[in-house]
Amino acid sequence: MLEVIAAEEHRLHDPQFFLVRGQIRPSAEQPERARILERAVRDLGLSVRVPNDWGLGPIASVHSPEYLDFLQHAWAQWQSLPGAGAEVIPNIHPQRRPASYPRSIVGRAGWHQADTACPMGPGTWRGVLAAAQVALEAAHSLASGAYQRSYALCRPPGHHAFSDMAGGFCFLNNTAIATEQLLKLFPRAAILDVDVHHGNGTQSIFYRRSDVFTVSVHADPHDFYPFFWGHAQERGEDAGEGFNFNIPLPLGTDDSPWLAAIDRALDRIALYAPDVLVVALGLDAARSDPLQGMRISPEGFAALGERLRGWQKPLLLVQEGGYLGPELASNLKAFLSALGD
Repeated sequence: MLEVIAAEEHRLHDPQFFLVRGQIRPSAEQPERARILERAVRDLGLSVRVPNDWGLGPIASVHSPEYLDFLQHAWAQWQSLPGAGAEVIPNIHPQRRPASYPRSIVGRAGWHQADTACPMGPGTWRGVLAAAQVALEAAHSLASGAYQRSYALCRPPGHHAFSDMAGGFCFLNNTAIATEQLLKLFPRAAILDVDVHHGNGTQSIFYRRSDVFTVSVHADPHDFYPFFWGHAQERGEDAGEGFNFNIPLPLGTDDSPWLAAIDRALDRIALYAPDVLVVALGLDAARSDPLQGMRISPEGFAALGERLRGWQKPLLLVQEGGYLGPELASNLKAFLSALGD
């Protein structure tokens, strides 16, 4: 039976600012997307429960202390500035490190926020903390043996978050936090990221390690966010060399080549023989997604579910992208229905 975890506190993070090709637009990462996904789950007859509070310890195993301090206090410190706007939005970045860690909240915003897609409001910290607790609860369910499959309905998403930096709607890396927790019981883990965007934060966190095999199928970053990471030649470094596998695909890719890439990814994961599989479940490769990176149909997501149906070891699904398009609920239903119990 598939377990589903979600937290209502996600709605406290309600970003307004989004910069697209120099134009200010409403953020695509809206609270409504999580409500739509939860309704879709309930329509399938699945129950949803809230997470326990697992504290900051498991999160601090992935994210740096100064970054967690920034996330907790940035909005209040920003509001103390004369003429401050309603959200923390960086306007300067250190460009290349090494550089000195700034005292000013304006400088720290630039240090810890990679782009303008992750504005922070009064409820952001509580919202992103709740998402991380959702992922941790799902991981604990698998580790305890209570469930063989668990779906962490996280919002906001997390796979663009580095150990000390937010970006691309993401603050805490829910997928990485859950995976780190699973490694306390399972010696080897694999992450399959099917979001339309490369999971650059997840890649970075595990890039020098061999106990986590990271695989991502995504739109080619030569032409699509996050641009600087996600290329095929990125294979890991040091102990992690050969344990990162990227499959970039052309913009507009539809079901058939996408599923062929998924098959390549699963074949490589099978060779790694992990004890647990974490799927970073982005639904934004959909043909109806407003970000328009790929053209995957509900039938394509169903085919993904069918491919994972036979996975015999523990399986954790962590919600990543998937925005307000007409097929958002249909895509999740198609995937979960095909995945089965």
